[in-house]
Amino acid sequence: MIINAGNLRTLYTGFSTAFQGGLGTITPQFPRVAMTVPSTTSQNEYGWLGQFPRIREWLGDRVVHSLNAYSYAIKNRPWEMTVQVNRDDIEDDNVGIYAPMFTEIGRATSAFPEELLWPLLSAGFTSLCYDGQFFFDVDHPVLDAAGTAQSVSNTGGGAGTAWFLIDATRAMKPLIYQTRRAFEMVRMDAATDEVVFNRKEYRYGVEGRSNAGYGFWQLAYGSRQALDATTYAAARAAMLGLRGDYGRPLGITPSLLVVPPSLESAGRGILEAERNAAGATNIWRNTADLMVVPWLS
Repeated sequence: MIINAGNLRTLYTGFSTAFQGGLGTITPQFPRVAMTVPSTTSQNEYGWLGQFPRIREWLGDRVVHSLNAYSYAIKNRPWEMTVQVNRDDIEDDNVGIYAPMFTEIGRATSAFPEELLWPLLSAGFTSLCYDGQFFFDVDHPVLDAAGTAQSVSNTGGGAGTAWFLIDATRAMKPLIYQTRRAFEMVRMDAATDEVVFNRKEYRYGVEGRSNAGYGFWQLAYGSRQALDATTYAAARAAMLGLRGDYGRPLGITPSLLVVPPSLESAGRGILEAERNAAGATNIWRNTADLMVVPWLS
C-alpha cells in the first residue's frame, strides 16, 4: 500500500468500523443497577441524594425540601486505551491482522462501565456514600415519626462471598454512572507526528471521561452471609420495611438478585426451583430476577 493521507484515512475508517462492531458484542448489565447521569463540568454534586421524592397534599404554603443537605460529589476521570500499528505492516498490506484487535477494543470500551461499576458495588461494605456512612451499613441515619434520628441497616453482615438484592424498578438507582465525554476513537498518523517519524508507528486509541459513585443506599441490600432461603427472606423483609424520614414508607420493591458466578447455583435454587431442599413448594420462586455478573467475585 502506498502510504499517503488518503490511504491512511481509508485505513482509519476500516479500523473505526471494526471498533464499532465490537461495541455491539456486549449486552450491558449495569443499567439495571446504575443511573447514567450526564456531566458538563469537572465534577457533579449530588446533595439531592438526601431526598426521596414524595407527593403530599397541598395545605397552606408549599413545603420546600432542601436538595443540599449532604455534600457528595463525583469527580470525572480521564480514561484511554492506545495501540500502535507498524508502518511496515501498512506498507506491506498486512493490516488485516489488526482488525480483530480493534473489534476487541470496541468490546473493551463497551464493557468498561461494567468494570467500573460492579467492583464499586462490592466495595460498598467499606466505601462511604452520601450520608457519610458505608454504602452497606447498619447505621444509616433516618428520622423517625417524631423527628429523632434512628439507625437503619441495609446489610446482612457476614464475611463470605457478597450478594446483593436490588430494587431495579425505579429511574433512580443505587449506583451512578457519570459521563462527561463519551468514548471516541482518536489517531496519530500524520507524517509530521514524532512517533511516525522516529519509530515508524501509527497510533490509534480511544479516550473518554467519566466516573462512578453511589446513589441511593435504600435501593440496595448487601450481604456476605451464605445465600440461602433464610438470608434471602431476611433481605427482602428488610427492604420492604424501609421507611424514609418521619416514618413514611418508601415502597421499595426488591426485584433483582445480583450474584457472582460462584453463587449462581444458590441463586437459581432460591428463585427458579419449584421445590426447596425439603421437597416443599418453593415460596420464593419468581420473587425476583437473577443476574449473574462475571465482574463480581
